[in-house]
Amino acid sequence: MTETSETEQAGPDHEVVIVGAGFAGIGAGIALKRAGVDDFVLLERAGDIGGTWRDNTYPGLSVDIPSPTYSFAFEPRPTWSRLYAKGPEIKDYADHCVRKYGIMPHVRLNTTVVAARFDETGDIWRVELADGSTVTGRYLLSCQGALTTPSFPEIEGLDDFTGHTVHTAHWDHDHDLTGKRVAVIGTGATALQIIPEIAGRVARLDVYQRTPIWVYPKFDPRLPRPVQELFRRVPATQRATRFVTTTAVEVIVTGVVHHRRVEPLVKAIERRCLRHLKSQVKDPQLRAELTPRYGFGCKRPSFSNDYWRTFNRGNVDLVTTGIDRLTATGIRAVDGTEREIDTLILATGFKVFDISFPIVGREGVELTAFWKQHRRQSYEGAAVPGFPNLFLVPGPYGNIGLSWFQMIDAQIRHALRVIGEARRRGVTRAEVRQEAHDRYMNWVAHRMPGTVFLNGDCTTANSYYFDEHGDAPWQRPSSVVAARRRSRSFPLADYDYSTRVSAG
Repeated sequence: MTETSETEQAGPDHEVVIVGAGFAGIGAGIALKRAGVDDFVLLERAGDIGGTWRDNTYPGLSVDIPSPTYSFAFEPRPTWSRLYAKGPEIKDYADHCVRKYGIMPHVRLNTTVVAARFDETGDIWRVELADGSTVTGRYLLSCQGALTTPSFPEIEGLDDFTGHTVHTAHWDHDHDLTGKRVAVIGTGATALQIIPEIAGRVARLDVYQRTPIWVYPKFDPRLPRPVQELFRRVPATQRATRFVTTTAVEVIVTGVVHHRRVEPLVKAIERRCLRHLKSQVKDPQLRAELTPRYGFGCKRPSFSNDYWRTFNRGNVDLVTTGIDRLTATGIRAVDGTEREIDTLILATGFKVFDISFPIVGREGVELTAFWKQHRRQSYEGAAVPGFPNLFLVPGPYGNIGLSWFQMIDAQIRHALRVIGEARRRGVTRAEVRQEAHDRYMNWVAHRMPGTVFLNGDCTTANSYYFDEHGDAPWQRPSSVVAARRRSRSFPLADYDYSTRVSAG
């Protein structure tokens, strides 16, 4: 007679456990429902859904991808107020999607995952929670997002500053900046939005720049009520708008992933950015300090019509001297000068490669430790050998394009195809084959030399695209179209399908 473990007798709590209720998790839940998989749970550590659009509420927050593209293709929103929607509209869109597709009953808020371990005796994932309980699932989808864990600068004396400190990911709306002496550390996409917004009401604004940023002019018209009504009544017009905006964004991505082949295109984009800078900043010395010395695309491209010209204001100073330390009352530079401030704003981004909890696969191998030892890798940006029934949204070399929604669509389709095949076969385990994984990573290695990351003098960019190994595992080195096509056509035979057989 065959003995069966208690795990196998009871079965998992859910067929699918999703970690994270940002747009990736929401998209996964919607896709599962549309595929007829209703037994899933979304675990969210915060008290609301929405991910980065829940957490980030700083002044000037807006999407940096045209709104028709930064949304689910199956759920267009005809009422965007402008081409680049403000943050509250994006959060409202997330709420709308959750309501419309009935996702909220599957969501467990205020539920922090502290570890996930694959149970080889039952082919299930045991997801351990901060309250000491465990949730089990046949499949685990890691949808934690990239812009959820704030990154704090390693600056001596950060805790010594006695003024008010705020990270942009946790904006303090009760703190009035009016008349304050303010310093912003960071000049990435977030700072680009905040700085013009607050410059007019502070007494002085010091902007500490380590690396200049490429800024392209932003075509951001309001979408008046008649246009919204047209989108609502004639959906084809909104689909056409999405096609145009997506194509425009894809042109930029082409310059990133096919840099060597389309270098003239990249140079043309850079010249347009420099003309934009010259039109906004007349002081040649200041203009030189704001000019990037690395290739367009080494860092995430940004769009703005007022960032650069903010530095023309008499109360705004660009500080390019390195920071030595924070003092009780200000910031001391490496040259010994000190600027006193009342408020410190950390626009220092996020830990984009972080998985906030250990994921332990077969034979006790932990995923982050594995990547640390063997460099970040995955099959199609979705799966890793040794980690059955786990799908990353996204994993290394899995992000595509500049719109998060393009990635969600491709990666969730990948996971659903494999889950569907396992269901069809009546098995409990699906694990990517080592040979298939190695084939994909060899393809990545072959493609990377043609990208901007190895051709754009990126060493001075201080870009989050690069990890501690010097690799650039964030972006898949292919076009959006090719990646989406691949998610529909990768061989299902690249996975091993099996069912654990109990010992007799």
